[in-house]
Amino acid sequence: MIERFRALAAVGVFALLAACGGPPPGIPSQFSDAAPHDWRGRMPIHYEIHGVDVSRYQGNINWDAAARGGVSFAFIKATEGGDVADPTFQQNWIQARMAGVPRGAYHFYYFCRTAEEQAAWYISHVPRETGALPPVLDMEWTRSRTCPVRREPEWYRGEAGRFLAILEQYYGQRPVIYTTVDFFRDNEMWRLGPYEFWLRSVAGHPSDVYPGHGWQFWQWTGTGLAAGFSGQVDINAFGGSRREWLSWLANRSQR
Repeated sequence: MIERFRALAAVGVFALLAACGGPPPGIPSQFSDAAPHDWRGRMPIHYEIHGVDVSRYQGNINWDAAARGGVSFAFIKATEGGDVADPTFQQNWIQARMAGVPRGAYHFYYFCRTAEEQAAWYISHVPRETGALPPVLDMEWTRSRTCPVRREPEWYRGEAGRFLAILEQYYGQRPVIYTTVDFFRDNEMWRLGPYEFWLRSVAGHPSDVYPGHGWQFWQWTGTGLAAGFSGQVDINAFGGSRREWLSWLANRSQR
């Protein structure tokens, strides 16, 4: 979910990969990677359910093609801080649903706005909708010229806790937390309580990178290639079987 412009055209790269015999080892056959990691141990291919996370940087997405190509879920950027809204959110939100892709919305946290302001901003942009996935808090270290402050771990956990509580009360589902290796470690995010985590780990399995900690979603590449996308996209695995995925959907979707 670390945002940057995607430079490669997926169609050309897919053609090249097909000529060379398919995706790199360890990657599910329906996807590929512009900069694949040399996977060892438990690999992305060992998981049945994969999805994407997207923002304006993906441009126009063909959600029907994405669904046909094996995208089983999507997390769509909605808001950032207390005054930034992703201009493609509404289009992606509607079109993903029309294509039958289960989707949820994420908020990128800005450390110089209060949790209450940011929760209100998110709520003002993301509908409470039956069948939608739980809301997601994206909390990671940023290099912000407007907010360079660094605080103690307790402060970050306190901010997260207030934001999450407001969203849970409004949407009726406990949110998911997305974070990165350094932020998770530096702020002991596991101490927040029984939240499900979506962990970034593009150079190793989460069990190695986050030893001793559980996860529900694993972001295994930021340079993925998938049907329906004209460039690179983050690809994520669900940490269970297809049957467990269907059970999770039934229990964790908004009602």
